Amino acid sequence: MYSLYCRLFQRAFKMGMQFLPWREPKLLTGAGSLGNLPVKIKSLGIGSVLIITDRDIVKLGLLDELLIGLNSLDIKYLVYDRTVPNPTIDNIEEARELYSTNQCEALIAFGGGSPIDCAKAIGARIARPDKSIPQLKGQLHVRKEIPTLIAVPTTSGTGSEATLAAVVTNSVTHEKYAINDTVLIPHYAVLDPLLTLKLPPAITAATGIDALTHAVEAYIGKSNTKETKQWGREVVQLVFQNLFEAYVNGDNLEARRNMQWASHLAGKAFTRAYVGNVHAIAHTLGGFYNVPHGQANAIILPYVLEYYGSRVYEPLAELADVIGVSSPSDTKRTKAEKFIREIKALNRALNIPEKVSGIVEKDIPLMVRRTAAEANPLYPVPKILSKTQFTELYYLIKE
Repeated sequence: MYSLYCRLFQRAFKMGMQFLPWREPKLLTGAGSLGNLPVKIKSLGIGSVLIITDRDIVKLGLLDELLIGLNSLDIKYLVYDRTVPNPTIDNIEEARELYSTNQCEALIAFGGGSPIDCAKAIGARIARPDKSIPQLKGQLHVRKEIPTLIAVPTTSGTGSEATLAAVVTNSVTHEKYAINDTVLIPHYAVLDPLLTLKLPPAITAATGIDALTHAVEAYIGKSNTKETKQWGREVVQLVFQNLFEAYVNGDNLEARRNMQWASHLAGKAFTRAYVGNVHAIAHTLGGFYNVPHGQANAIILPYVLEYYGSRVYEPLAELADVIGVSSPSDTKRTKAEKFIREIKALNRALNIPEKVSGIVEKDIPLMVRRTAAEANPLYPVPKILSKTQFTELYYLIKE
């Protein structure tokens, strides 16, 4: 009976999604496109911006070109560089205070998924000063336009520059959850592959599999569309063709560009077709143990796909065909199993662990409750999992 309730909820939500005010970020693309951003900002009549980033980005000097450009056009800026992986409510409130006190007019999110998520949540709080972050948790609780938001991703995985989600962490309760609203989709995004050249191999690997997970979960879910399925197929092909090359040869600009585009398409796909149980588990692990999100997804993905069994044979068989690992005589089951084997092989080649270390057994019951609460009834997964089944999965992934 509960599964029926979940399916009815998901069906209603899918129908309602058609009537939401979707937007896609206007893109500045190509090597060197970051250099065009100050002129774009000036053309929008914006005179003061708050840049949300982290200290590693600042140390690497990735911001330098942007700051020089802003100075040349007399655009005032402040830099908030205290964003942490899995951004916290404290991050959001500190930066929001900077924005308000200094009368900024726009937000620039510069970095990986964490600065972009942080900036989205700041925008949500600016739009809704009457609501706290916990009150904005969930679906469509912002509903008011945020300040102009420009996303400049420096990793190729989250696709956050194309999504309606801001994932935040409550460091007191160890909860990690999403604020979802179409008003959080950035207004502009800069896809400059030069910004990803300094990405370390381990982060290249984890974020790349994150993009793959977004595409696969959207593809096998029950809320996909003809458009999101096409994006998913393109992402899967791009990841298998380019991720390992980007990992072993980080200076390969073509591989970097292709992975950046894969990440963007995957973001578009899952923001419309949603993710699933892999993400529900990964978010909980991030909240409890600060496990990097991409690495968590990479480890969990094959376990969950195997757990679904026959429910995913057909879509995974299609993806096996896309990457050319199947034979015409293969059954759908054989093709699906080959696709999962290819994910495992790619993980091994990228030196991603097979299990999650550090899971404390006494934490599992609470993690299961939070995972189930995130997944059900919202995520249109191939198979609605019970708390007992989530518990089994936690023990499968536990080192």
